[in-house]
Amino acid sequence: EGQQKSADYLTLNPMGQLPTLIIDGLTLTQSLPIIEYLDETRPDNRILPQDAVQRYQARRIAEIVNSGIQPVQNLSVLIKVAKLGVDKATWANEVITQGLQAVEAALQQTAGRYCVGDTVSIADLAVVPQVYNAKRFNVDMSKFPIISRVNDALVELDAFKAADPKKQPDCPEDLK
Repeated sequence: EGQQKSADYLTLNPMGQLPTLIIDGLTLTQSLPIIEYLDETRPDNRILPQDAVQRYQARRIAEIVNSGIQPVQNLSVLIKVAKLGVDKATWANEVITQGLQAVEAALQQTAGRYCVGDTVSIADLAVVPQVYNAKRFNVDMSKFPIISRVNDALVELDAFKAADPKKQPDCPEDLK
């Protein structure tokens, strides 16, 4: 199931999940709290909008991905559904498609250049990796024109280019 299940990693993150970030003498786990910690401790790189309504909108979109899509299409769930005789790719495609329908509906009200207006937010940090997974599982992205447009703009930014999973040193060759 991956290096995150190794004994060494489990001492850092007993859930055996990604991500784990060691920073500022702390071991942080879970994507959204990590993002919020970085937002609060790195004020020059804000990820949460200062406006309360936009902050809600950005958190809402991030949470649709974080709790509505990601958990039911992650590796541990895909392994379990395969053991039940369900095709992993079909399962993931259906779950991601359903979740992206909700994201697309939200973006109809919030999108500018990015998910919430014209500034990168926590929503964008959730959407880009989910689009990456959607493409891995052959989701028909033509059904999601706003998500696709926003994603295309985001992946051109240097920070998103550097974070591309295919560019990470531990990326398996079959995923590059």
